[in-house]
Amino acid sequence: MTKLYKINKYLTLIIFFFSLICLSLSSQKIDLSFTNLICFFLILTIGVSHGSLDHLKGYKILELYKIKYKSLFYLTYIFFSLVVIILWTLFPLLILSIFLIIASYHFGKEDCSFVKIRKKNLTNFYFFFKGSLVILAPLWVNPGETLKIFEILNVKLNFLNSDIVLALIGVSLLSNLFISKYATTGLLDSLSIILLNLTFSPLVAFTLYFCFLHSIRHSLSLVEEINSKNFTKGLGDFIKKALPITLATGILFVASVYILSNYYILNDAILKVIFIGLASLTFPHILLEYLLEKK
Repeated sequence: MTKLYKINKYLTLIIFFFSLICLSLSSQKIDLSFTNLICFFLILTIGVSHGSLDHLKGYKILELYKIKYKSLFYLTYIFFSLVVIILWTLFPLLILSIFLIIASYHFGKEDCSFVKIRKKNLTNFYFFFKGSLVILAPLWVNPGETLKIFEILNVKLNFLNSDIVLALIGVSLLSNLFISKYATTGLLDSLSIILLNLTFSPLVAFTLYFCFLHSIRHSLSLVEEINSKNFTKGLGDFIKKALPITLATGILFVASVYILSNYYILNDAILKVIFIGLASLTFPHILLEYLLEKK
């Protein structure tokens, strides 16, 4: 675990200085015409891969409940994903709100998985406030473009109080002090999120955080679980185990973009698939983590 802590610490420093350098070199937000495609590719590879061992965790759940049919896991996982997609089309504001709340908690908790957590009754709330910065930062720095993404996702917000958003950002930053006795790493992660949003568009900032901080960090913990003694061998085993599900998910996402591009412009189709697709995977992914923790 000491090695994993050191790797995560270096990762935090790398992302922080990368964000700082990008901000110092950029006089305005960096945005290119093909950024949506690049973000789409990164999320389909690095981003999705951190949840591509869910089937192995699902097998553990089935064993705990003494269920022999492994196909039941896949059917259940796909069922929950389809339910989320269907409900999004019917109640977009409600499902988006629930998704953002759950995602905030998930981001906060997973990004603190390698530090020593203070045992307090309100720890889960601190996780939520810490992770909420991923949503709050673009709403504060670039509210117009962020709300436009919401509109593409069929959610229209007519009112946004920047003072409330700024106050919540302050709460998010302070939450790092209550989560761990050693809050420097958490604070640097939070500052990196803000710096990325000051430099890049909301989608690019989210992609950089999701892929290179959140997903890599979670993948490193999976590598540690696979082989705690030999990191290189564990990494190779992780890639082999993660490749089939990552490839299958990528094919489904690309097919979805192709179908939606017949009805929407390409960039809008990509945004719909990225966020609605991630939501459809996040709900069963977090449910699986919850069941494992309870058991």
